Amino acid sequence: MRQGAVPQRRQVLTGLAAMGMAAAAPARRPPNIVVVLADDLGYGDLGVQGSNLIATPNLDRLARQGVRMTDFYASANICTPSRAGLQTGRYPIRTGLAHEVIRPTDINGLPLSEITIAEALKPDYATALVGKWHLGHVAPFWPPTQHGYDLFFGLPYSHDMKPLSLYSAGSGVEMTQEDVDFPQLTQRFFDRGLQFIEDNKARPFFLTLSLTAPHLSLFPHPDHAGHSRAAAYGDVVEEIDTQVGRLTTRLKALGIDRDTIVIVTSDNGPWMEGSSGPLRDRKGGAGWDGGYRVPFIAWGPGRIPAGKVSREIAMNIDLLPTIMAFADKPLPSTVIDGRDLSAVLIRGAKSPHNELILFNNEKVVAVRTDRWKFVASSYYRSIVLPLAAIRGEGLFDVRADPAEAYNLASLHPDVLADMQARLAHAKATFEPLGLRKP
Repeated sequence: MRQGAVPQRRQVLTGLAAMGMAAAAPARRPPNIVVVLADDLGYGDLGVQGSNLIATPNLDRLARQGVRMTDFYASANICTPSRAGLQTGRYPIRTGLAHEVIRPTDINGLPLSEITIAEALKPDYATALVGKWHLGHVAPFWPPTQHGYDLFFGLPYSHDMKPLSLYSAGSGVEMTQEDVDFPQLTQRFFDRGLQFIEDNKARPFFLTLSLTAPHLSLFPHPDHAGHSRAAAYGDVVEEIDTQVGRLTTRLKALGIDRDTIVIVTSDNGPWMEGSSGPLRDRKGGAGWDGGYRVPFIAWGPGRIPAGKVSREIAMNIDLLPTIMAFADKPLPSTVIDGRDLSAVLIRGAKSPHNELILFNNEKVVAVRTDRWKFVASSYYRSIVLPLAAIRGEGLFDVRADPAEAYNLASLHPDVLADMQARLAHAKATFEPLGLRKP
């Protein structure tokens, strides 16, 4: 045998053995997904977002261990449309739910033809929605088990609406209801969510924890009441923080934290209390960022890098395509306005959007690009104010001026023309889809 033949043969055998081991190694399972959706949580309500009055150590830690997005938008400035956008990956006007919020006397809801994240993940994922639904509380839109969720435990709409009961559906039982113990709601939602996780730890699962807090009215849990420097509002936010810490602790104890992605965000900006941080206006404010820009944290040890801050533009309609990408599932065969953010979260890529459209009910009121924001409508003393009528349409450099305080239209006529054209195109594209015609 010639010199060097034995070592060379050993290298070949070692290489073949390694290939065999690689072939035999199981593929990494699709990740579990948990979306914690707060109700009316403000952009500035977290410590990591600048709050000095509310203590959120667990959410701050989550942000440090994951990716925080600074320019993440809800798809509406109020509840029902925003939730429709999140669930379907589509601008809410496509779903028929862009106008106002569903009231207890209403009989509309999310059409069964719409494909939710839960439906798109079937049959590979166990699915649950725990908390507030607010996308229709009469047949055929109700309960959420009509929309791909195996389990529902929660409320039909906001907890300040009446009549109100706490419902359970799924898991082989008919829908049941019980009285609502308001101070216990957040605790009970997390209790039920954690039980769902425990029950499905051996398979991929998708859980939406759709909280009622910190939407008014405020009902702090007795363990948190009177603790926050921001009074009752701060108490309920600090309870959310504690429960998120409990969630991640449980995932680690079950040994599935590295198989799980947790996303924390809000359905819109703050209402009567809470902070929109440096942003202008708040929930319901037409056009201005305070009603739309919300906290966003994505945490996934081993899948999402730690300590990253992304300033790319994104929206809650992006959750469906992003979750589909993480799950290696195809998109629904319908028009999807959202875009896959996985490269943004994992590699720090640029936003897949060149613009985001902001609606007030069924009207297009603003357009956001990476640097610029064009605002066409506001409110004044209960009047919807078309800013063009008073020569007040605003062009704002939101990178330099997040408060949208200074209209730069006169300094950048070329940018103004581009943004006006974008707005006109968005109006022509989307407003005819509205159910309420002029």
